[in-house]
Amino acid sequence: MNRITTIDVTRGLVMIIMALDHIRDLLHITAISQNPTDLTTTTAPIFLTRWITHLCAPTFVFLSGASAYLSLKKNRNSAASRGFLFRRGLVLILLELTVINFAFWFDIQFRSLLLQVIYVIGGGLIILSILSRLPVRWVGLLGLVIVFGHNLLALLPPITNPTARFVSALFFRVDFFPLSPSFAVVTGYPLIPWLGIMLVGFALGSRLDQPITVRRRLLFRLGLSALGLFVILRFINVYGDPAPWSTQKDALFTVLSFINVTKYPPSLLYDLLMIGIALVVLGLADGVDNPVTRWLMVYGKVPMFYYIIHWYSVHLLMIAMVLLQGFSLNDIQAGTMSFGRPAGAGISLGPIYLVWLGLVLALYPLCRWYGRYKSAHPENAVLRYI
Repeated sequence: MNRITTIDVTRGLVMIIMALDHIRDLLHITAISQNPTDLTTTTAPIFLTRWITHLCAPTFVFLSGASAYLSLKKNRNSAASRGFLFRRGLVLILLELTVINFAFWFDIQFRSLLLQVIYVIGGGLIILSILSRLPVRWVGLLGLVIVFGHNLLALLPPITNPTARFVSALFFRVDFFPLSPSFAVVTGYPLIPWLGIMLVGFALGSRLDQPITVRRRLLFRLGLSALGLFVILRFINVYGDPAPWSTQKDALFTVLSFINVTKYPPSLLYDLLMIGIALVVLGLADGVDNPVTRWLMVYGKVPMFYYIIHWYSVHLLMIAMVLLQGFSLNDIQAGTMSFGRPAGAGISLGPIYLVWLGLVLALYPLCRWYGRYKSAHPENAVLRYI
């Protein structure tokens, strides 16, 4: 089976957008004190800078499911292929707990543990290695049931038992656990709501080996249908997101309220909006070969490598910024759920965009080199995991 390049192009695009959010998190002057999607305190540029990056995580998860299907089909659904999915899932979770969490906090004591998108992709691949034995339509149906139904869990009473609450958070809810004065765990991405997205992506993978013209029509039809359903359900304002939209101080902020969907955990309306956009982007990029798509593919072919090095780069940029602003290394105090940035350090939104563009361009030759090295050494099994 030929490689479906639109997956790499779309993944490359959202990986570039992702870096903007993480640079804003660590370098923006108001990132510590201001919720960028709180319409009572934010500005439109800050809101949209955060909102556009909502596209990243669901697209990663969705495409991970599609890629898992294509990988299994390429290798004839063998037990070895399922075993690889299982092992890859374990490796991703291990990387999340170690290499990636250190990149978040730069804390050698590991006083903070944040479970994010790599955790849910890893867990999802483990579950997919089992569910992939079922007919694809059943896997897709299960994914749709999760996507459309998991918001009903909000109707259940809160869990008071500490152990049950922690287990529930790993699978269903965002939660914060200060397990000791010097150690805390945040389940930022509970597994099951994101698994639904991956299972739907897996089912779509079974339709991606069609001719490009047929595939493009399918991607556009599915994407526009998801966006249309989002508009209808959001307008009704009854089900699909825990935060209803409302009329705001002006027309612009009313529109922002309408698209201000809940990511933690991903609501039905969040899924419809973001996956709808991702499907349209997939359709637009399908079969397109030009300098822009080839540039995006360089990033999209090495997602794990890019994800790791971009986090370390962003954190090092934060340290450089702090030092350039007159602070010392002693002012950077890592602690529980703290990036260590001292109060008063930071830059405004305009320079954030300049830093973002500079970082993306700086990472290009590294990603191109690693992509070529990986392609040239298929015998190196370790490279399959990163």
